[in-house]
Amino acid sequence: MEQVDTIVIGAGVIGLAIAARLSKHNEVVLIEQGHHFGEHTSSRNSEVIHAGIYYPSDSLKARTCVEGKAQLYTHCTEFSVPFAKIGKVITAQNSQEEEKLASLLKQAQSNGVDDLFWLSKSQLEQKAPQINAVAGLYSPSTGIVDSHQFMLSLLGQLESNQGQYVPCTQFVGANPTAHGFDVQLDCDGTPFKLSCRHLVNAGGLFAQHNATLIEGLQHSHIPPTHYCRGQYFSYQGNHPFKHLIYPIPEEHGLGIHATLDLAGRLRFGPDTRFIDELNYDTDETALETFYQAIKRYWPNVDKQRLQVDYAGIRPKTQRQGQQDFQIEGFSHHGLAGLINLFGIESPGLTASLEIAKAVEALLTTEPN
Repeated sequence: MEQVDTIVIGAGVIGLAIAARLSKHNEVVLIEQGHHFGEHTSSRNSEVIHAGIYYPSDSLKARTCVEGKAQLYTHCTEFSVPFAKIGKVITAQNSQEEEKLASLLKQAQSNGVDDLFWLSKSQLEQKAPQINAVAGLYSPSTGIVDSHQFMLSLLGQLESNQGQYVPCTQFVGANPTAHGFDVQLDCDGTPFKLSCRHLVNAGGLFAQHNATLIEGLQHSHIPPTHYCRGQYFSYQGNHPFKHLIYPIPEEHGLGIHATLDLAGRLRFGPDTRFIDELNYDTDETALETFYQAIKRYWPNVDKQRLQVDYAGIRPKTQRQGQQDFQIEGFSHHGLAGLINLFGIESPGLTASLEIAKAVEALLTTEPN
């Protein structure tokens, strides 16, 4: 049986970042069940580089987002990945939301995000014309990135380090051995086996299913899977936005916000809807809901210019409350050499390089 040092399951942005980092010093094989990398959550999102404002201070989300943001900007510059640090305005429509805005400012400062500044109503009119709000927070370090080019740069790193990327390859199962794992794969219909010292499950929406196929991993160490679909509407024609515009965040997301791509095109989303089965269907009947949500902060929105665009799915591990990233190694589940990553939703794109660093640290310090 052929042996490699590390097998990474899943070629989304997280799997690519991990594989690229580990391949600097180890032989890495990155497998992907689809025909292309980044077909799911990694390519169906807002492509925002987040500052690290919203998350509890002791959370993995906060730490990996703040650290990952700096690394991502550096990486984009070094590898010529298109990005723009265009900033974000978080809006408050009334005094109650203004209090929540003040709490967000304190949370951001607690997370080490110290570049936010308060916008009065008059300052807001200059920074974001046509926006209806009594106050706002401006985040200058928030940006946007070409996520496809970012993933392509990570794949280039992996391959320049002699790592292998193998698409159309399904993870079938893994059995622990004295020196790691024997891994069963289905390579485009052909059964194949590999032996590895380290196994990293970065399957995103499929991570929990992958985990059930690992012999010896207790099911109590596998969180539930909840698919939370969010769709986007694009806006046709001219608009006044130069920055991202966000409302006060909701329970399951950051609200239906206004985001720009690198060509200046405007879109709104995502909404939140839990679904039972994985599908990317869009719902044109959500137009009125989107229109009313957008109208709260942009009264001049033209409903006729809103067109349903695409949908993405967030890998939730719980339906209620704030969830954190789960990066679980030997100290959690007791299987040497195995790392499981669960619930890597937003800000996973921003945090990806720091998450890769955390995985490397676990594999270096824990038994394997």
